[in-house]
Amino acid sequence: MSNPATLTPVGYLQFETGTLGAADSPEFSTRYEFNEVIKLAVTRRLEFVESSEPAVHYTLNGASANGVAEIFLGAQAVLFPGEGAKPTLSASYSRRVYDGGAPELDVGSPLNSSVFYASADVKGFHYDANAVFNEVLEGPVRRLQFGQTLSISHPLAKGFGLSGEIWRFSQPFLRSNAIGNLWAVTYTARKNLVFDCGFEKGLTGTSTHWEAFAGLTYLLPHRLWGR
Repeated sequence: MSNPATLTPVGYLQFETGTLGAADSPEFSTRYEFNEVIKLAVTRRLEFVESSEPAVHYTLNGASANGVAEIFLGAQAVLFPGEGAKPTLSASYSRRVYDGGAPELDVGSPLNSSVFYASADVKGFHYDANAVFNEVLEGPVRRLQFGQTLSISHPLAKGFGLSGEIWRFSQPFLRSNAIGNLWAVTYTARKNLVFDCGFEKGLTGTSTHWEAFAGLTYLLPHRLWGR
């Protein structure tokens, strides 16, 4: 859930590729997806982001189907750079440019989304905190959704790391809240290649009860322009 306030290195493409399986949600029985996030920072303060779910397989009311979920385009800007315990603060805006109609996870699918980020390192721990403001739709009706996430990570031996997260999103059409707890293990194979896997447990009746995920983050080793 949580994303960092810091940006990728300027001029380098970063790919965040993963797969996620989920079970027991108000919108589906099971859901499996392939997802992709592409980031490119054009300056030290500005980064463009594409996020998509190009393949989704789900089971709903006893019937299975395949589909495509959403594509989002957006940008993130650093407002106040930080270092060490001094947090980096940034903000982003994204818009859904395509909706394939596949059933969603408990947080839904916003048409427009604004996020404020804070990231820092404190006494060997790293944290990413996000405040999320989404515009969600149900037919012609639009509602404002609020979300808060907090992720704390700590390095382990030989390139491994452990992170834990708590998050909450309002569900304005259900008059409820989705709350979850996430745990993940990361492995840094190289400076530009990180693997991760983990699971998430929904904590309310309107949350997706179980999710498991795995993926990798790969920064292309060659800069697209300049030196």
